[in-house]
Amino acid sequence: MNKTKEKRKFTVKSLKGYIFLLPWLIGFFGLTAFPMLASLYFSLCDYDMLTAPVFIGIKNYINLLADPKFKISLVVTLKFVFISVPLQLAFALLIALMLKKNRKGIKIYRAIFYLPSLFGGSVAVSILWKQLFNKEGLFNQVLAIYGIEGINWIATPSTALNTLIVLAVWQFGSSMVIFLASLKQIPEDYYEASRIDGAGKIKQFFSITLPLLTPMVFFNIVMAFINAFQSFTSAYIISNGTGAPVNSTLFYSLYLYQKAFGSFQMGYAAAMAWVLLAIIGSFTAILFLSAKKWVFYE
Repeated sequence: MNKTKEKRKFTVKSLKGYIFLLPWLIGFFGLTAFPMLASLYFSLCDYDMLTAPVFIGIKNYINLLADPKFKISLVVTLKFVFISVPLQLAFALLIALMLKKNRKGIKIYRAIFYLPSLFGGSVAVSILWKQLFNKEGLFNQVLAIYGIEGINWIATPSTALNTLIVLAVWQFGSSMVIFLASLKQIPEDYYEASRIDGAGKIKQFFSITLPLLTPMVFFNIVMAFINAFQSFTSAYIISNGTGAPVNSTLFYSLYLYQKAFGSFQMGYAAAMAWVLLAIIGSFTAILFLSAKKWVFYE
């Protein structure tokens, strides 16, 4: 009898738990798991959203390898990721070090430096950036004060991508906050002991600060890499959705969008999405494997 009652109590508790989990389970299977499986199936089909999908196997993936614009979009994205992410994290760490000590009005400065991240990836910021770096923009007006003739930075192939990199670096606030919180957790005793041993600021940074920050450096690198690979809004707004000039801002996600909603090649776009997932997963796996050699936990 006691065992039967215990089983009933366990069943009731389990049922209550699943009822509370039901909204999350519906969201997970309805908005994440099922769409992912559907996109995997569509990546193996010729599908335009207007007619029934036709199964064609791995033909979409084979066509990707022969698509020159696919290769261009991949190169542009890799260049953006491997330049913007290190610069963004280095800048975030530098500002965090400057804002570490509690001084009068320091909270205001922290809020000001974090503010750009609140608008990260927004259409409004991208439009502002487009106006800032065009031929008659504020940037060229400042250069004109010093007698330098500016160019249309967003319409010149050699500089268009650089403007997007600067925009990404400018939005360093989230990483800065994480670095700032981690810096406050480092015991001051370490620095006092190092000063007694004659260590200067640079020696302290490389011997104390940076090794103890490596867990947060690792976290920020992973998150920044994932976000950078999926960058879309800034390139779409600044290039008017074309990747211009001369495909110099044709991000991978932008080309995927063109294929999906411009050409209605939804099967092809689904294949691109799964390739992007594989690329991000590979880079993330490499980071986790390398973390054993340079990430130090207390």
